[in-house]
Amino acid sequence: MANEVIEKKEHPNKIGVREGIGYMLGDGGNLFVLTYVSSYLKVFYTDILKIPTTQVANLFLFTRLWDAINDPMWGAIVAKKRPNKDGKYRPYLKWLAIPLAITQILCFINVTEYTQNPVLILIFAYITYIAFGMLYTGMNVPFGSLASVITDDPDGRTLLSTFRTIGSGVGGAAPALLAPFLIYATKTAADGSKYNVADASGMFNFALVMGGLAIVFYYACYGMTKERVPSEAEPKVDMKKIYGGMFKSKPFVVLALTGILISGQLQFNSLNQYLYKNYFCDTSLSVMGTIAQYAPLVLMLPFSGKLVKKFGKKEICGVTSFVAAAAAVATFFIKPAPDQAWLFLVLQFIIGFGYSFVSITNWAIVADVIDYQFYKTGFRNESAVYAVYTFCRKLGQTAADYGGLILLGKIGYDAATMADAGFVPGISEGILTVCTLIPAITYTLVFILYKFFYPLTKEKLEPVYEYVRESNTVAEN
Repeated sequence: MANEVIEKKEHPNKIGVREGIGYMLGDGGNLFVLTYVSSYLKVFYTDILKIPTTQVANLFLFTRLWDAINDPMWGAIVAKKRPNKDGKYRPYLKWLAIPLAITQILCFINVTEYTQNPVLILIFAYITYIAFGMLYTGMNVPFGSLASVITDDPDGRTLLSTFRTIGSGVGGAAPALLAPFLIYATKTAADGSKYNVADASGMFNFALVMGGLAIVFYYACYGMTKERVPSEAEPKVDMKKIYGGMFKSKPFVVLALTGILISGQLQFNSLNQYLYKNYFCDTSLSVMGTIAQYAPLVLMLPFSGKLVKKFGKKEICGVTSFVAAAAAVATFFIKPAPDQAWLFLVLQFIIGFGYSFVSITNWAIVADVIDYQFYKTGFRNESAVYAVYTFCRKLGQTAADYGGLILLGKIGYDAATMADAGFVPGISEGILTVCTLIPAITYTLVFILYKFFYPLTKEKLEPVYEYVRESNTVAEN
């Protein structure tokens, strides 16, 4: 009887919907600035600042490689910080909210109004983009860590995770759905047809809105959350042995490769802005493209848990990634005509449907790989796996931005002429080829990796889960 009373006792660090909403707003703030920069800054650089595509590619390559230094540097700064009355991680929400928003706004200043010197323009782009990247990491590292100290109640952490997913959806949807109507101007060609061009003032004003909303959301997150769990130092482990075992692990190697491909493809999708602008000549299609890509994920979310429980993550991802690969390959070979945007969007919806389960189960697969490493080696290495996997995702983003812009340059995209040109025979078809060939290759590789190389089937994971449960029980006792 006494045991029953203990089991029903409320967790001392139980949280409610208020803190879930607060944490949701924090990730909304993150995505307001990140999605706008990731999706539209390259268009601003090429079409407004008239920076050649190869130089923009080099800029993204340099700044992403700088992350290899910047990320661990911020990790060390945050880890060494002593908690104050507001906690260890919450203070960063108020310290960095305004500086981060300012650097995002600075990225979209039309500096050509003050100088036509291409060297000075490029230097300004480097400084502002690097500053934005450094401050975004400085905000995101403590924000990600905040969930672990808001509560140690498993139900509470599930609540935070759910609300964070909603926050990222809201924050990402705002620029993706609204920006195309506000950052482009409509022009009329000699033959009377309409086309869109990037508008400098529209892009800057939208940056102001995103930055302002981010500040409000960050401060709301600060005010609506509280750190209940005392911050603890990271345990000392044999990193050489952990990393050595990690790279000998087939599940981890496949995870790392799929991380590069998945993150790279998500970033590569931003190149579709050129497709909508210079091939279909209707930038409002960007909104429909976003809906076609993410609506399937929303539709599949209620069914994913039951399907994964019945069939397994590898099994579901193997089947659905084939659907995405087949639709992507079909898009490349069909090559919808400029007046067949509807066909392109239908194929994008099918790709989104196939990719939805990969997206939904991605972080659960990361957790499986972590459990498998513990099962095989006896070492708990969550931070090591997450750190390497995050770096792999950044490698994918770097390859997508650099490679995509280099390919645009190869097919003849010249910002000096294409920024105000609409459809240009030869070049516009080249944009379509680039924007359909790379997804066809990427989704096919993701399918091959999940179907034939990822080894953790539903059956193979059962003893892993049992081992982890027994180990946790022993640790608690």
